[in-house]
Amino acid sequence: MFVTVTLLVTAITFVYVYLAWYSNYWTKRGVPGPAPRLLFGNFPSFILRNRPFVDDFQDIYDKYRSKGNVIGVFNGRQPAVLVMKPEIIKDVLIKNFKQFQDNEFADSVSKDSDPIFGRNPFMLKGEEWKEKRAEVTPAFTTSRMKALFPFVEDVSNRMKQYIAQHTTKGPIETRELCAKYTTDVVSSCIFAADAQSFTKEKAEIREMGRKLLEPNFQIVVMFLLIGLIPALKKLIKISFVSKEIEQFFTDLMEKAVAYREQNNVKRVDYLDHLMALRAKKQLSSLDMAAHGVTFFIDGFETSSLAMCFTLYELARNPDCQETLRSELMAARNEDGSIDYDALLELPYLDQVLYEALRIWPPAAFLSKVCTVPTELEVTDGQKVLIERGLPVMLPVWAVHRDKEYYEEPERFNPDRFSPATGGTKVYREKGCFLPFGDGPRQCLGMRFALMQVKRGLFEVITKYEVSVNSKSKQPIQLDPKAFIVCPLGGIWLDYKPIEA
Repeated sequence: MFVTVTLLVTAITFVYVYLAWYSNYWTKRGVPGPAPRLLFGNFPSFILRNRPFVDDFQDIYDKYRSKGNVIGVFNGRQPAVLVMKPEIIKDVLIKNFKQFQDNEFADSVSKDSDPIFGRNPFMLKGEEWKEKRAEVTPAFTTSRMKALFPFVEDVSNRMKQYIAQHTTKGPIETRELCAKYTTDVVSSCIFAADAQSFTKEKAEIREMGRKLLEPNFQIVVMFLLIGLIPALKKLIKISFVSKEIEQFFTDLMEKAVAYREQNNVKRVDYLDHLMALRAKKQLSSLDMAAHGVTFFIDGFETSSLAMCFTLYELARNPDCQETLRSELMAARNEDGSIDYDALLELPYLDQVLYEALRIWPPAAFLSKVCTVPTELEVTDGQKVLIERGLPVMLPVWAVHRDKEYYEEPERFNPDRFSPATGGTKVYREKGCFLPFGDGPRQCLGMRFALMQVKRGLFEVITKYEVSVNSKSKQPIQLDPKAFIVCPLGGIWLDYKPIEA
C-alpha cells in the first residue's frame, strides 16, 4: 500500500513539475505578463469553450496594455508573445516579415494528414508558401474580377427573390442568409456550379461548407495536447478536413473540369485559371481541389460574416443606412443595376464596410511564428530575444476596440474612415486596422471578398429597409464554440420593401 501511494505521489509530482516547468519562462527574462493556469495557460477558452475566446485576449490586453510593447503569455504550456502595440504589430507583419513569415499552425498539418489544408497557402511555409501564393495571385486581377462580376450579380438576384419570398413570413436569420449568398457566389466562380442554397433546404455544397468549418472535438483535443507537449507538432499532424469532405470537393472539381473540357465551355472564372495552371504546372486533381477549397473558405465564411455584421450595424443605425441608401441609389443604372467600377468607387459604402470590419473582425487574432531569432522591444531600453519557433500573437480584436486609436470605439461610426480624414490609410499606417492582416501574407482573396459583399449589400439596401428584430440577442453574444467571430443564436433582421 505504501509503495502504491508513493508511486502515485511521485507520478502526480512529476506531472505537476512537467506542466509547471515553463511557468517562469517570461519572469526569468524580465517580461511582464499574466501567470498561466495549469493545463490551459492564459487562453482556457480555446479548450473549455465556456466563453468567447476573444474575452481571454481582451482581459489580458486591458490589464497589461500599459506595461509593455510586448508581454509574455502561455498557450497551454507553450510560451508565446502577445504584442500590445500597433507599431510592433506592423513590424512583425511587414518590416520584420522574414523573421515571422510562417503562421503558427503550419507545423500542425501535413499534406499526408490533410491533403486539402496541407496544400492551403495559409498553412504553407517558406518558399513553398511563396510558390503557391504566386500560382493563385493572378486569379485576382482587376480584369478577372470584372469578368466574375456578372456571376455575382446573378446570385444577388437570387438572394433578392429569396428575401421577397421569406420577408412576409417574419424576420430573416441574416447570418444564414449571407452564408447562402456567399456559398452560391463562390460555388459559381470556382466550380461553375449552382449550389442552390436559396432553393434547397439542405443544399449539398452549403452543408459541406458548414461541415468544413464546424468546430471539431478531435481538433480541440489535439490543440490541448500540442499546447501541453509542443514537440508533438512534429509527430502528430491534425486533419482539419475529413475524408468525406475531401472526396466531395475533389469529385466536384473533377466533374467541373470534365464538363468544361467535354463541352468546350469558355468562361473567365477561377476554374478557368486553375485549368490553365494545371496545364502549366501539371497540377493533380487534389492540388486543384485544394486551391478550390482555399478560395471557397476565403470567399465563403469570412465574407458572409462581414456582410452579416454590416447589415446588423446598418439595422441598428438607420441614419447610416439612409445615407448609404442615398449613395447606392444615385449610383444605379436606369435598370436598377450597378457597374463594377461604379460599385468600387462609392466612398460611403467603403466607410460602412470597413467600420463593420473594425468592430467585428472575422479573425480576432493572428498568430505568427518566429522563424529567425529576433529581438523585440519590451519597454524603452529593454529588449527580449524571441527564440525560433516561439508563437507571436497579434490581438486584432482588442486593438480595433482600443480608445487610444479609435474615439468611442464601441460606436458604429463610418465617418471615422471618410476620405476627408484619410480613410483607412492613416489607421493602416499606424498598424491598428487589420481585418485582412497586412504585409506579404495579407488575405489573398481580400479584393474578391470586398466585391461580393458590396454587391450583396447593394442588392439589399436598395430594395429593403432593415431593422433589428426582437429575436436577436442584444447586445450580440459571440459563439464560444466557434474558432472565428460568430454571433450566438444568429442575427434576426426585419426586411421592409422600399416603395419604388
